[in-house]
Amino acid sequence: MIACTLSNLELRNIIESAFLPWRCNCTVIEDRMTVEVIDPATERVELFASNIALDSLDNSHALCALIRDLQAELGKARHYPHALAS
Repeated sequence: MIACTLSNLELRNIIESAFLPWRCNCTVIEDRMTVEVIDPATERVELFASNIALDSLDNSHALCALIRDLQAELGKARHYPHALAS
């Protein structure tokens, strides 16, 4: 399980870095995670995803899929330049 092999700090760093140059705040509380992506120019929250189960991130592919899905969701709303095509 990713939660066992990565510290919360490492997990947060991976996710937050995936949204640069936008500001991303990743919060881990117990076995759940919240991801908030903010447009640095307007300070507007562009994406808010909560209640993400850490046990669903059981390998690196699951973590990449989560990031890809969040980027795609953000891209649909804001034409985010790094959003991956489905």
